[in-house]
Amino acid sequence: MPRALISVSDKTGIIPFAKGLAALDYEIISTGGTLKQLQEAGIPAVAVSEVTKFDEIMDGRVKTLHPAIHGGLLARRDDESHMQQLKERDITPIDLVAVNLYPFKNTIEKTGVTEADAIENIDIGGPTMLRSAAKNFAGVTVLVDPDDYDTTLSALQQGELSYEAKRRLAGKVFRHTANYDAMIAAYFAELNEEQDTETMTLTYEKVQSLRYGENPHQKAAFYKDAIVKGASIANAKQLHGKELSYNNIQDANAALEIVMEFQEPAAVAVKHMNPCGVGIGETISSAFHKAFEADPTSIFGGIVALNREVDRDTALQLKEIFLEIVIAPGFTEEAMALLTEKKNIRLLELAADKIQQPKKVVSVSGGLLVQDYDIGTVTEADLTVATDRKPTEEELKNLLFAWKVVKHVKSNAIVVAKDDQTIGVGAGQMNRVGAAKIALEQAGENAAGAVLASDAFFPMPDTVEAAVKAGVTAIIQPGGSKRDEDSVAVCNAHNIAMVYTDMRHFKH
Repeated sequence: MPRALISVSDKTGIIPFAKGLAALDYEIISTGGTLKQLQEAGIPAVAVSEVTKFDEIMDGRVKTLHPAIHGGLLARRDDESHMQQLKERDITPIDLVAVNLYPFKNTIEKTGVTEADAIENIDIGGPTMLRSAAKNFAGVTVLVDPDDYDTTLSALQQGELSYEAKRRLAGKVFRHTANYDAMIAAYFAELNEEQDTETMTLTYEKVQSLRYGENPHQKAAFYKDAIVKGASIANAKQLHGKELSYNNIQDANAALEIVMEFQEPAAVAVKHMNPCGVGIGETISSAFHKAFEADPTSIFGGIVALNREVDRDTALQLKEIFLEIVIAPGFTEEAMALLTEKKNIRLLELAADKIQQPKKVVSVSGGLLVQDYDIGTVTEADLTVATDRKPTEEELKNLLFAWKVVKHVKSNAIVVAKDDQTIGVGAGQMNRVGAAKIALEQAGENAAGAVLASDAFFPMPDTVEAAVKAGVTAIIQPGGSKRDEDSVAVCNAHNIAMVYTDMRHFKH
């Protein structure tokens, strides 16, 4: 008679699976709540303690950690000495294991969870059984996912699982236990406030397979941080439209990060991970109007993020443009009715809350770069006036607005802004004056009376000279160049106000 060990925290589908095994004459051994549920369902099941001849102790902490269990799991069926040792010790081989683990992730995600509760939900016996069974997958079928019950049972009913099928299940087990241990390791690193640990184990859960990556010849998939909280595209609820693509997700993430900078109603339009229009206003409708007017050409086919519910007035504007995605905390019924007339537009519901993720991870060939998120902010109190003239109240407001935007523009970055609206964006240029020329050319005549933000200092006064010619009246930059005085002198000669932030925002 084959033997199966069943012990699950997630009991989804376990009763029909166990009934199927019993019908195939499997002897079932089990523990705790699983044993009780099986017996209540009329499925013959034996307590693990009857097999080990050792009662559960320490509130169940020790019950399956016993040679009668692990000998039955680890003995190689093709090794005569292994099988002889089982016989000598009266240990029955275990042929199938269905185990899933204490809900550590669900526990630590609860509001107000205590350290004691979290630690108590670290499973020891479960991962040990899974790893033992998976190591010996040639002789033991091991399942950790309820989604595999039906296909496994069907194969057993037809005869036996193939070696390849057992190996696939074993691989899934090792990914599962690695995921579980990674979450525990991350939890302890957070508890201990440890930075730059000697090793870093990351775990992500698959959200979806993607049609392709950046280009059609590249394969791709979307994974989410296993315990990410707050505003993340991975947590967004898609209300309408086609499936997201790789580039959609990249652009949507960029738009979300920018719109989270603002408390007032704000709208952000993004193309190729750079903002092409940003506006703030008294209403979300007026904010979007400014974002659109900032660059009505580039917004075509773009991604829009808003930090207020989309109402009818805003939806009417959005509907008139070809957009890939609209992200917002919500949509009124009228807005949904209007926007869903467009078959392919993706509507994502997601509150623009601050993301609770301590590190930003970027892959490089053969490695990872890990850093804190750039959450640096600047207020009026942080600014140093470098010129003879101080900025006016209106200039100051626009300088701080432009600084929030330039933080999210690829370096070298220049943003020109006026009246709570970007009017020129120069992104990703190999030199700063090149970025300024692009931004100022886009702003055109509207640059007169505008402000200019630079993500890093000016090594030479050429960028300031370009701003002077365009009619810019105030500039915000980090400061810190050996030749700062050259730029200050140009500003003073033309009555331009310049302030330093003492903070740069390189974005590569």
